[in-house]
Amino acid sequence: MKFKPIRFIPDDTRFPIMRLSRFGFFVSGLLSLASVLLFVFVGLNVGVDFKGGTVMTVRTADAANIEQLREQVSSLGFGQAEIQEFGSPRDVLIRLPAVEGGDEAQQTTIAKVKEALGPGVEFRSVEVVGPKVSSELAEQSILAVVFAIGGILFYVWFRFEWQFAAGAVLSLLHDVLITIGIFCLLRIEFNLQIIAAILTIVGYSLNDTVVVFDRIRENRGKRTWISRETVNLSINQTFSRTVLTGGSTLATAIVLIALGGTGIRPFAYTFLIGLIAGTFSSVAIAAPLVYSRREEEEERAKAAIAPVIAAPAPAV
Repeated sequence: MKFKPIRFIPDDTRFPIMRLSRFGFFVSGLLSLASVLLFVFVGLNVGVDFKGGTVMTVRTADAANIEQLREQVSSLGFGQAEIQEFGSPRDVLIRLPAVEGGDEAQQTTIAKVKEALGPGVEFRSVEVVGPKVSSELAEQSILAVVFAIGGILFYVWFRFEWQFAAGAVLSLLHDVLITIGIFCLLRIEFNLQIIAAILTIVGYSLNDTVVVFDRIRENRGKRTWISRETVNLSINQTFSRTVLTGGSTLATAIVLIALGGTGIRPFAYTFLIGLIAGTFSSVAIAAPLVYSRREEEEERAKAAIAPVIAAPAPAV
């Protein structure tokens, strides 16, 4: 017996993506502008990795009382302490901002925290990030994202054409801007884990975009221009793959948020935001940007010379 494959989305779908592309460009431009304004006027809630400070991992005898620990540490006067569960209910992550006075002041801070929490709390690890190290980490993180997008620009340009490269890079910038804007809006802590998630988003979104680009190139054939119908057909032909891949990855991100614990949740939140933005940009931004108006120019030129060709030759 021969079984037919399951089709979640019919093969003959004809969604008018290109007709809606102007609306997609408008919404994406508006959200990107809002993200830039949020970054300039609100800023990121950078973590210890980028602003310096002390990170301590402790284990309590019983399930940790987060509110009580927060009151004990905050009463020491070292600034706003960030305390959260880390893995099991007994494991707690404590973040303190940097204090003036160098390493000696940091060691004093650690000693006072240990004294305040008492002997019933086991200190499993203590890390101190100085301002110089944090600034270097910030610079290296920015360079990592810039080099990744720059490398993608040259890769897509080499494999396809400059129109494809421009569309891919603009869609990736859209994904990064949207992610950063949401982090500014929700005041989620921005650290090295988030940089790793952003680089993951860039790779995922590029993979999705290249699949659509390959289909556009196949459907274009030997023509030098890319018509509106070719782009729309290519998006529809890859739409099933986009939805199924994005849906399965989305389910994974949701499971990580629900069951992954506090240590993995920032990464999962970032990936979830970038996944939605990346899927949208691959279909509604990157692909429509490679559409060439050369077909319309050729049609107008043919229409202009048609009367001349059709006119009878003058009598001699």
